[in-house]
Amino acid sequence: MAQTRSRFVKVRCEKCKNEQIIFSNASTKVFCLVCKEVLAEPAGGKANVKASVLEILS
Repeated sequence: MAQTRSRFVKVRCEKCKNEQIIFSNASTKVFCLVCKEVLAEPAGGKANVKASVLEILS
């Protein structure tokens, strides 16, 4: 069985300090649920995470 390289990642918004879980291979922009700041943008595979990564979840 093939292993996936994508993970869920717990991040903290730089603007409002909200913590939320995002997908590491997001195919659309991911926004903070509180202040609407962009947390991640798609980049043809792995997303460019613009927030502080707190934890990588399995």
